[in-house]
Amino acid sequence: MNGGDRVLDIITRFLSAQPPALLWGLAGVGGVLALGAVIAGLLTVTRPGKDYTELRQRIFSWVVMIGLLAAALLAGWQATVLLFMVVSFIALREFLSLAPTRREDRLIILAAYLAIPVNYAFVALDIYGIYLVLIPVYAFLITPYLMAVIGQTRGYLSSVAMFHWGLMTCIYNIGYVAFLMRTSDADLPAGAAGLVFFLLVATEFNDVAQYVWGKLLGRHKIMPKVSPNKTWEGFLGGWATTAALIWFAGPLFTPLEGLGLAIMALVLPVAGFAGDVTMSAIKRDIGVKDTSHLIPGHGGILDRIDSLTFTAPIYFHLLAYFALESF
Repeated sequence: MNGGDRVLDIITRFLSAQPPALLWGLAGVGGVLALGAVIAGLLTVTRPGKDYTELRQRIFSWVVMIGLLAAALLAGWQATVLLFMVVSFIALREFLSLAPTRREDRLIILAAYLAIPVNYAFVALDIYGIYLVLIPVYAFLITPYLMAVIGQTRGYLSSVAMFHWGLMTCIYNIGYVAFLMRTSDADLPAGAAGLVFFLLVATEFNDVAQYVWGKLLGRHKIMPKVSPNKTWEGFLGGWATTAALIWFAGPLFTPLEGLGLAIMALVLPVAGFAGDVTMSAIKRDIGVKDTSHLIPGHGGILDRIDSLTFTAPIYFHLLAYFALESF
């Protein structure tokens, strides 16, 4: 057996050890992206008068993001935890770069960044009890104390609330995605990686479905002062489509069934919408359209994970309540 055959044999053995549903799911997402790339190419040729640069950038960025995610999920929980720790770091950096911080807040900013490795250390150690209260309780106590230590009383309440919101959104809520990978693969149809994969697919599918339905049928604004482009038709169409996806595909990737699956199908699309418009309200308050230009065609990390900041903890806790005994 030559070198090429050995590499092929290793890859074949590795893939054969993965849950089939996960491999088919990743292949399906890859197929959708390939179809999108073909359509973008055809549009460029058939309608040369329009600029499709942003569409091509979006597709390319999706290819890179999904490639990184697929590699992490297939590599195991360590790689996935590391990936989302990096995501939390970038998201927090974006948030703090936009938030109205001051030189006097340097100690609080340092503490906020230190919270990232501490938070994900408890994910890696699989200690859910401490993870559950670390940021919501103890960071909530430490942040105002540090602000008082430096003697900063001007804008005290607003600054404390801002920092705690950043910790909750960028670190704690996103950390739940990584914590799903610490779930035992026993009795899971697609393993722990399947739980993460389905959460991300359902969340992003909801965003896309709401956008598409809004473009096709949107007439009535749902929150014109927060997100003028969102409509009731887009919200309801996306909600119904995503609920159907969760109901029919959920059993392939999660242990949910019956009442638990129905609640997940009803609640998760609403949570995704809530995360999206909440981040829109924050950006409108700050006066920016995107949190950064890190991801071509998408904006920043926070622009891409705004829905996930709400869906991740809800998905995790519904799974824990209805199906997972390990938490």
